[in-house]
Amino acid sequence: MLVLVLAAAVSAAAPLAGLAAAGLPVAAYLDFPPRTVAVAHSPFSWAAFALMSLPAAVAIALIVAALWRAPAPSRAAPGCFPSWGWIGAALIALGWLVAWTEGLAPAGWRRQAFTVLWVGYIIAMNALAYRRAGHAPLTRRTGWFLALFPASAAMWWLFEYLNQFVANWHYAGVEAADDWDYFVQGTLPFSTVLPALASTQAWLSTFSRLDSAALPAVRGPAWFATAALVAGVAALAGMALWPESLFSALWLGPLAILAGLQRLVIGESFFAPLARGDWRCVVQPALAALVCGFFWELWNFGSLAKWHYSVPYVQRFELFEMPLLGYAGYIPFGVFCALLAELIPVKK
Repeated sequence: MLVLVLAAAVSAAAPLAGLAAAGLPVAAYLDFPPRTVAVAHSPFSWAAFALMSLPAAVAIALIVAALWRAPAPSRAAPGCFPSWGWIGAALIALGWLVAWTEGLAPAGWRRQAFTVLWVGYIIAMNALAYRRAGHAPLTRRTGWFLALFPASAAMWWLFEYLNQFVANWHYAGVEAADDWDYFVQGTLPFSTVLPALASTQAWLSTFSRLDSAALPAVRGPAWFATAALVAGVAALAGMALWPESLFSALWLGPLAILAGLQRLVIGESFFAPLARGDWRCVVQPALAALVCGFFWELWNFGSLAKWHYSVPYVQRFELFEMPLLGYAGYIPFGVFCALLAELIPVKK
């Protein structure tokens, strides 16, 4: 819990420190709940698109290589799909229908259908994992899994706050009577992010190739944790000053800060398995985030209350509302969420 609180505080303070160091005002970023407005960013650039595609291509190549090197998959003997899983499927169908169909339900209901969709997804994905493995996070680690909901809401409000400095997305179709109403409307869907990712990762881990992803061992030096912490703080501070160039720090900075603090404060590292060539800690959450990312963007596309993107230099080739290169942000975000979930101080 100390690591989580410290990481949130440092991540929140870093961009403010960057602005303060440059003599710029910070008051505009302190309102809660944060509400990002639409901002016109730098136009598309082929040079920037090519440059920013390189790290994404490397990450995807590493994931593919890890899966390629894994032992050949064995044929599992799936069990029966649990009866409670059909509740999830029904909620998905109902939520999707209400979210995308004008006039079928009152506008207020349509705006909350996104939460229904994701609760259904979470239940259904746990059922899929249960069918293949005989257990799922919802049934095996119920207390920990339920704790992910409030942790998820807090986490995503932090990202909403950080987005104020780069304005890469904004919301449309949201109607709120006051700040409290806006906070409640946002907190409900925000609370489903971590459970959705954890459920998807649990399902992916039931596939033998994904549960044995391997690459050559990577061992970091003793000072690596300090370097990660410093780099994360510097990235978020720089993001506030040069948002057009450093907007990707929104996804990389919090991960570096959380990973560095975990190692420095409690002497453990989420990435320790990499030292023995075990890349599951990276591959599984990255793929889980890409799977969830596809459905986040799909279901957002036809919803009444939805988000829109405006990303400097790469706003082109959209898949739903998201520019294609924007999906690369799900890779570090998935790893960040898996690390955060591991630190939730509830074991069962």
